[in-house]
Amino acid sequence: MDPHDIAHRHGAAHPHDATAIANELYRYAELVDAGRFTELGELMEHCTFSYGIQGDPGPSGAAAIAASYRDMVVTYDDGTPRTRHLTTNPIIDVDGDAATVRSTYTVMQQAPDSAMQAIISGRYHDTMKRIDGRWRFTERRFLVDLVGDLSRHLRFELLPQDQPPESEERQP
Repeated sequence: MDPHDIAHRHGAAHPHDATAIANELYRYAELVDAGRFTELGELMEHCTFSYGIQGDPGPSGAAAIAASYRDMVVTYDDGTPRTRHLTTNPIIDVDGDAATVRSTYTVMQQAPDSAMQAIISGRYHDTMKRIDGRWRFTERRFLVDLVGDLSRHLRFELLPQDQPPESEERQP
């Protein structure tokens, strides 16, 4: 028997946990970029969203999350927002069946009749748990650092957030 499997049964992190967790980060980006909001809601069904350093609450539950994305994200004739969410630099800390993840994101967009451009960049602070053998998001906090032209991506104006620089921030 593999010693990693024995450790995993006793609550220790399995070597594959970081990869499985990172794949969930990337799956989120893939589903948003494809405009597959029902599947996105299912992916995030155990998750509570919050925004900014104050943690302003967002939707929770599969149906509410899917509806929220349909309401706020502009989609085009191909059914997508014509974006690429680039999630990078994940820092994954696993403690048994729980994990915290800090990562950065940059969203690129090429809306019809416009050049491709970076429209927003910031950080995700996530909490995840192993539920029924699969890593699932339980909290996602969106922190916005840089904002470009979001008028062709969001149906609302993103207001500046009162956020300290990353170096002064509380650790999740």
